[in-house]
This record gives sequence, C-alpha cells and structure tokens, in this order.
Amino acid sequence: MSIFKRGLSKTRQGLFGRIAQLFGNTDIDEDTWSDIEATLIQADLGIETTQTVLEFLQEAVRNEGLTRTDQLYKTLKEALLALLEEPRPLNINDRPLSVILIVGVNGSGKTTSIGKLAHRLKRSGRHVMLAAGDTFRAAAIDQLQKWGDRVGVPVIANKPGADPGAVVYDAINAAQARGCDVLIVDTAGRLHNNYNLMQELAKIKGVIAKLIPDAPHEVLLVLDGTTGQNALKQGVKFAEAAEVTGLIVTKLDGTSKGGMIFSVMTELHVPVMFLGLGEGMDDLVYFNPRNFVDSLFEDE
Repeated sequence: MSIFKRGLSKTRQGLFGRIAQLFGNTDIDEDTWSDIEATLIQADLGIETTQTVLEFLQEAVRNEGLTRTDQLYKTLKEALLALLEEPRPLNINDRPLSVILIVGVNGSGKTTSIGKLAHRLKRSGRHVMLAAGDTFRAAAIDQLQKWGDRVGVPVIANKPGADPGAVVYDAINAAQARGCDVLIVDTAGRLHNNYNLMQELAKIKGVIAKLIPDAPHEVLLVLDGTTGQNALKQGVKFAEAAEVTGLIVTKLDGTSKGGMIFSVMTELHVPVMFLGLGEGMDDLVYFNPRNFVDSLFEDE
C-alpha cells in the first residue's frame, strides 16, 4: 500500500467513501446533483470549490451526453484533479545559502514538519541548519533541539524570551560560517488575527532580507489538516501577512477532512508542497496530485 493510500485512509473511508455509493447504475436527475453537492461539502471541499466541481460535472454531462450516474465516477476524478497543480521544486538552489521561513498557528505541527523537512533535505545531500525563532515557549526551543539531534543537523537557539530577530541574525551568520546551504527558521505559533505577532513576523523577515537581500526564499505555511475549513481561514490571513509561497498540510493520516486540500489550493492560489501523512521521519511527502486523488477512491 502506498504512503498516500495509507495516509488518506480515514478520508477515503469516511465521506469520500460515500461517493461510490452515489454513482450506481441510475439515471442522472436533480437528486443526483443535490446528493453530490451535499457529500462534497461534508467532505470539506467548501461551498465555492464544490460549485466548481458541480459545474465541471454538469458540463461533461452536456458535452458527452452522459445519462447514468456510474458514468460520472471517472469524471469526478478528472474534476478533482483539475483543481490541483503540481508543486514546483523548492527554491533552494543556485545560491550559497537558501532560507526557508516556517509559519503557522500553535499546534499545527510546525516544529515536527521542520524536523521532517530537515531530514528530507539532508538525505538528499543538503547541509541544513535550524534556527529556533520561536522564543516564546521554552518547549518549542527544546523540541526543535531534539529534532536537530534526531536528524543530525545543528540548531541555533537562545534562551526563552530572547529577541527572535537576534536568533535569526545569529543563525544566518552561523550557517554561512559553517558552509550550510539551507537554513530553516522556526517562528512562534501565532494566531492569524493577532496583529502584534504578525508584525513580529514581518520584523523577522526584515532581518533575513538585510543579511540576504533576496531572502527568505520560501515562506511555508503549516496548516493542520484536522481543522478542515478553519485551515482555509487561517491560510487567507497568513497569505496576506507573510507572503506565503507554499503550504505544508499536516496530520492528514488522522482525519477524514482531506478534502480541505482542494479548497485551500483553489482559494488561496498557493501550491501545496508537502503533506504530513504519518508520524514517521519519512512521512512528510512531496505533494503529488494524481496520487492524492487516486488515493481518495476505493478502486485504485
């Protein structure tokens, strides 16, 4: 079983599992559209994205002369796949040091994602350093240092309450001195509606840009997949405040709300780069739209 199939089992067995039941050998009628709409909304696609899918299906019915619900099954896959885009490679090449800034609310899986991303990059031959820019919580610093030990990458940290900008400044200088080519910066888990914390995030970005003018090269927003449509609301605010370049969606193995991927990508217009599909070191996987959609259906 593929990691996608395993990691998305709860979404597949939950509301998406009802999709197959909708597409029996019956005539397409008004009830068909109502049932599909209700199922997709309950599967956390959101109202706007669900309407886009319905329009795709209805156009296929008109253009291809479909009359039976079982004929819609394959078309639904095509409609869902059309909502997604292949992620581009991370912008971490062709320079001495690339800086990745990680943002998101408390409890979204930020620090764990940083550790897994560091592991992934180190395994591919990169020289990685971590910066403990979340100085509000001693536990956050400790957790990042434990991940650094586990992965085998250095961590630059200061005492709790220290200026995050100063930590990031020290980390960039240390990364350059030690010949690291990727620096991943943790930030405090901040609520998307907290103005002061958002302003601090802007300050951290300013410190980075002062030392490396075109940095940060990536700003990755970590969203908790178990929160469904609430993740979309968070994403909108962060995208505005932090100039987010990509998304990491975590904890999808523990929820039936995997459909939120479609609305997050289509409404934020920011690519999903990685999915968290388990607790293991290798369970942060590069997003693959075809594998993702196929894994939502029982017949693959």
